Amino acid sequence: MSSLPADPVKRQVAAHWDRRAAHFDEDFGHSIRTPAERAAWARLFGLVLPPGRILDVLDAGCGTGFLSLELAERGHRVTGIDFAPAMIARARQKAAERGLAVRFEPADAEQLPFAPASFDLVISRHVLWTLPHPEAAIDEWLRVLRPGARLVVVDGATLDGSDRAPNAQPRGQENARTSPEYAAIGDRLPFLGGRPRGEIEELLRKHGLIHVASDPLADLVEAQMQRMIAEGLEPHRRHRYVAWGDKPG
Repeated sequence: MSSLPADPVKRQVAAHWDRRAAHFDEDFGHSIRTPAERAAWARLFGLVLPPGRILDVLDAGCGTGFLSLELAERGHRVTGIDFAPAMIARARQKAAERGLAVRFEPADAEQLPFAPASFDLVISRHVLWTLPHPEAAIDEWLRVLRPGARLVVVDGATLDGSDRAPNAQPRGQENARTSPEYAAIGDRLPFLGGRPRGEIEELLRKHGLIHVASDPLADLVEAQMQRMIAEGLEPHRRHRYVAWGDKPG
């Protein structure tokens, strides 16, 4: 797919992220900048990645490649997809700058262009809330997983539907959920405000996953709090978690 999607809701979503791609990595939380953040992400990967294996990984809704590049640096074979073309272009540029062989392709996370049983791991980060059909996306992610393979969801929940408290938002940066694009379609995005960790666990079980587990990522939340303070922001405790489950073998 070389252009924005035809579906009007998805077109609004893609247009928002396409517009923001050039400065996306400057926004808070889209990078690792402190040793504490690095340690927290290392622990997260230790929780969800099977040890001692090189995996075929799909990063569903990869944005500018944050997760894709972290996983590629750990030796995995990574494919990242996103339906915002400018996000894919930036991800490819970053991979080239870091000398990493990552396949980045424009595609819809709800309609993947891959054969069944193509991947050992599908991972998404703050993607479900952007989708008009999040449960259909989960079914699609399971379709491309091999038997015994794992689905990982890194996400969060907010009490007021905002991405961050207004006083924690650096000047000049946007709150995606209150942007003009999302204001026009918010009522058609069922997970817009995020979902609590327990609900995501139940959702994974509902879709047939086994060995479902989760972690509240307290260390990542604290590391981001400390980074807010260091960057001159009023600290705001975000709700973050990782949940995962395995496709039956």
